[in-house]
Amino acid sequence: MQLDPKNAPLQDIHRLLLGGVSPRPIALVSTISENGTNNLSPYSFFNAFGANPPIVAFSAARRGRDGSFKDTYNNIMRTKECVIQAVNYDIVEQVSLSSTEYETGIDEFIKSGLTPIDSIIVKAKRVKESPFQMECKLIDMINLGTEKGSGNLAICEVIYFHVDDDVFKNGIIHPELIDLVGRNSGDFYTRAKGNALFEIEKPLAKKGIGYDNLPQFIKDSYVFSANNLGKLSNIEKLPDEKEINDFINSIEKIDANLGMYKRALEQKDHQKMLQIILSLDEIKDKLFYYEETAKIALENNCTDFAWKTILKSRV
Repeated sequence: MQLDPKNAPLQDIHRLLLGGVSPRPIALVSTISENGTNNLSPYSFFNAFGANPPIVAFSAARRGRDGSFKDTYNNIMRTKECVIQAVNYDIVEQVSLSSTEYETGIDEFIKSGLTPIDSIIVKAKRVKESPFQMECKLIDMINLGTEKGSGNLAICEVIYFHVDDDVFKNGIIHPELIDLVGRNSGDFYTRAKGNALFEIEKPLAKKGIGYDNLPQFIKDSYVFSANNLGKLSNIEKLPDEKEINDFINSIEKIDANLGMYKRALEQKDHQKMLQIILSLDEIKDKLFYYEETAKIALENNCTDFAWKTILKSRV
């Protein structure tokens, strides 16, 4: 599919953005009107853009129906402040309800059943049920257009954080504990928990050898995926022959058979897989088994193990 946005219906463009730029974090934005009425609404065109000072931004776009401004936009322009809350799984249905286009003057806290609590600095209320809340002041509002669906980028400085203690583990906000949700296309959401989570070692502390320096036989392998090759590229130097031999000699041989290997593969136990391979003399060409074991090691974030296993087949 190819599409020129200048010659396409707004609905089509909107659907493409929601589907292709996703999952998106959700800003649950609370504001207050000049006469003291609370307002609450979620926005998924949202992210963070710096830590010193802490800057977040979201877009309270014009309505696609008639191009009018939403209450959030009007309130934040008048008061120059808001509170932005994270949305976790426990409140996602209530947050969805708060997105209903109620008439101006309707308190979405009441409609959604979420609990308003006082902020420390700003007048806008916080959502008690959210585990992560940011009191913000408006730095700038950038109007990105004047037509239906045009964005209004609210750039805000965070002036006070409120974070539940029980979402922390090992000094970070742990995704399993905060249990955030993201917005996708249509009625779909993404829950950032369980099987949706995976880890990738950051390359910031070292310079990996890069894809261009991978041995050609690894690039030619039909066992390894592109992600596997990317992980293998994030190593500073290849293990030498002594390191490989010391590693292999440290593994105790056992009485094994191929059935044990298959069970270890099902359990994704790369250490057991290698132990079995080294113990089986009847396997004439072990290259595939070494590479398959290395692949499982990579998926278990054991890159050094994977490299030594791969190179063992060539030593």
